Amino acid sequence: MTYATPNATSAPGPDPVIAALADPTRRAIVERLGTAPASVSAIAAGFPVSRPAISQHLRVLGDAGLVTVRAEGTRRIYALAPDGAAPLRDWLDRLWDDALHAFAEKAREEAST
Repeated sequence: MTYATPNATSAPGPDPVIAALADPTRRAIVERLGTAPASVSAIAAGFPVSRPAISQHLRVLGDAGLVTVRAEGTRRIYALAPDGAAPLRDWLDRLWDDALHAFAEKAREEAST
């Protein structure tokens, strides 16, 4: 059974994703999960922090919609959420589209004077 944490689908905009990725340990966990899904124990083995600390980081990432978790026997397996970074990507796309549109408009104004 695969499920996302309760706040994953209700988090509006990129702010929860940006906040979750602001921490270097959480960014490293995301990079680690980019290679393959893993249990808390497997993730924690690569970090100088405790398993409970890794669990807290995973909860923040889950609340931001960046990771999913599934039960596998007594273990919980974490994986990157396929569309977890979509709010951030959408926001960045809009930001760049607006900036490029403003630049093009300014260039047209300059060219016509």
